[in-house]
Amino acid sequence: MRLVFAGTPATALPALNAIEASEHELVAVVSRPDAPSGRGRRFVRSPAAAWADERGLEVLTPVKPREPGFLQRLRDMAPDCIPIVAYGALVPKEALEIPRFGWINLHFSVLPAWRGAAPVQHAILHGDEFTGASVFQLEAGLDTGPVFGTLTEPIDAGDTAGDLLDRLAVDGAELLVSVLDAIESGTAHAVPQPREGVSLAPKITVEDAQVRWGEPAFAVSRRIRATTPAPGAWTNFRGDRVKLGPVTPVKDGPPLRPGDLLAEKRRVLVGTATVPVCLGEVRAEGKKAMSAVDWARGVRVSEQDRFE
Repeated sequence: MRLVFAGTPATALPALNAIEASEHELVAVVSRPDAPSGRGRRFVRSPAAAWADERGLEVLTPVKPREPGFLQRLRDMAPDCIPIVAYGALVPKEALEIPRFGWINLHFSVLPAWRGAAPVQHAILHGDEFTGASVFQLEAGLDTGPVFGTLTEPIDAGDTAGDLLDRLAVDGAELLVSVLDAIESGTAHAVPQPREGVSLAPKITVEDAQVRWGEPAFAVSRRIRATTPAPGAWTNFRGDRVKLGPVTPVKDGPPLRPGDLLAEKRRVLVGTATVPVCLGEVRAEGKKAMSAVDWARGVRVSEQDRFE
């Protein structure tokens, strides 16, 4: 089939690689516009757009995918199908109707669970034991279209959102290509999503990533893992923001009030509503990440210090 691909972050690259290795013809990539990045706020290409640039493919970066010029260019290219992975914008009805087989979305949950922008993060945050990926027909509703195929993936105790998303992106890419193959051969069959079991996964904000030390240790750990690597879990120390890597609950730790710090020779503990947690990496604002022990030694953590 003749394909135009829609995607933006690095999560989309395994699908692009899988499509490139398939029998399908990839003619262009649709991605979000270049965005400012880093301290200098220099405009940079999205990973998907950069991937296409390297291969000499046409890249479309509309500010909004309802722009007349974008829609006309899409019609001119006459794609049979548009696979989409983490594009980052709502696709209007006018665009959905252009390819004869529509837009086929790879979504990182087992639908109808966790519809929305951050399914992997919410699966970890809410303590799910399993998640997965679904390939479905994109329609006007929020991840509501009929499903062509799914896969499941266990969530390991130490998984961050980044770890889990990396695995799902690779396995999901294979699922996506198999669905595209089935669509081309006429053997694909999409099944409507059940009405039961719907849950929503809105975008995780910086505010969501602030650690709540008054929560139980297991919830503190989930929040940090769910927001790693982005937007990054954080807390306040001496009036400044510090970012935290994954932590480990300590069942035999000394009793500490929520937020209280205890710097020992080989570990740094923080109190929660239940048992303390052992810090992993700490990154002070404007500095590189370091082990919690090195950080505590550098800032000279005292008995009066605490995370707010």
